Amino acid sequence: MATIDDVDTTGRKAESGGDDSLLLWILVWSELAAFGALLIAFMVMTVTDVGSASLLRSHLHPGLAALNTVLLVFSGWQAALAVRSGDSAARRPLMFAALSGFAFVLIKLVEYTVEVRSGIGTAGTLAELYFLVTGFHLLHVLFGAGILLLVAWRPSRANVVMIATLWHAIDLIWLVMFPIVYLG
Repeated sequence: MATIDDVDTTGRKAESGGDDSLLLWILVWSELAAFGALLIAFMVMTVTDVGSASLLRSHLHPGLAALNTVLLVFSGWQAALAVRSGDSAARRPLMFAALSGFAFVLIKLVEYTVEVRSGIGTAGTLAELYFLVTGFHLLHVLFGAGILLLVAWRPSRANVVMIATLWHAIDLIWLVMFPIVYLG
């Protein structure tokens, strides 16, 4: 059975099979589909209930979300650096990526606290959908940051490429989510 070690630094698969790689891409695409469905539901709700959408957005904090966007872009860059480096040299960028992910979680929890205290729940079902979409993403960031730290502890080429790929999918989801939720 082939491993992700069969992928070179340019992302091309070597001649042998790619069973692990296929499973990784099935996971990535299933995550993108799940978040896509949630974001489509969010967009439909904002169009069908304009009053709740306006109320929801009055409670959101785009500045904190923008800061979180910068953190995730930085962490994605660090994950990419880890893929390009050798096994032992991957530790530092993986740790920076993980720490940026944990900082994202902390800022998001602060944002949730402020939103709940300001009465975001009055936006009804749309507020529930907001917490579902962003909370689901938050759990992905938390889990992914933990895996980044595990891989940093004992990096191997296969694991570095795998977590970097998943981390980039988490970043991509946020980059799509940010304008839909916070700037729409």
